[in-house]
Amino acid sequence: MTNLAIGAHVASDDPVQHARARGMSVVQMFLGDPQSYKGPVIDHAGGAEGLKAEAEEAGVDIYVHAPYVINVATTNNRIRIPSRKLLQQHVSAAASIGAKGLIVHGGHVNKADDPEKGFDNWRKAIEATDLAVPVLIENTAGGDNAMARYLDRIARVFDAIGSAEGADQVGFCLDTCHAHAGGNALETVVEQVRAITGRIDLVHCNDSRDAFDSGADRHANLGQGQIDPELLAAVIRDAGAPVILETPGGAEDHKADASWLAARI
Repeated sequence: MTNLAIGAHVASDDPVQHARARGMSVVQMFLGDPQSYKGPVIDHAGGAEGLKAEAEEAGVDIYVHAPYVINVATTNNRIRIPSRKLLQQHVSAAASIGAKGLIVHGGHVNKADDPEKGFDNWRKAIEATDLAVPVLIENTAGGDNAMARYLDRIARVFDAIGSAEGADQVGFCLDTCHAHAGGNALETVVEQVRAITGRIDLVHCNDSRDAFDSGADRHANLGQGQIDPELLAAVIRDAGAPVILETPGGAEDHKADASWLAARI
């Protein structure tokens, strides 16, 4: 576990330099506005090829987080169709910079909808997308109609995706704050997720400002929220996957969080 990669979410202008400032070999970033359907933007001065080459030379792995607005599960055509388009655009852009994966939230259906429609819409989205990089579905914290808050829903998403061409390119990103706030016991969540998905490709290690099963997605710095510190460290040890900190603050805060975590694993 001493060699486990611990990184952080950083700005997209110069991710390699941001990694160096934190002493990290892995980072996550957005490609454009996370609240917009406008499509990905490469902010790096060298463009996609320049960023890819620079990251490879520096030995820095990059993950891309897809925009929050993507919801491929919904039955609303005005959201689902643009979401599929945006998903493909971000998969392609992530591939162009040599990213290791694209993290996507599970989305949700409307209250009156049959959840089975949402599961099948995930299957259709995977079949319709050229998965040039792995798509990592992330568990979410809130919403009774969410596709990836509760473990039984996550299981149905992966059951549906399993029959799609390209299913082997779909993985899982486990967020510790989301699991805690979403009402999933951290004592067993790693084992349960692996039983469902067969894999955990990435962990978002975040403390939670709010209580268990609160449904609130509010991250805290490690050891400063409501998740038991030893339990948080145990999840990271058990998952054995690269770690991204999405905790508040800048480089010094991320370095402190990484040191806090490394001391416990």
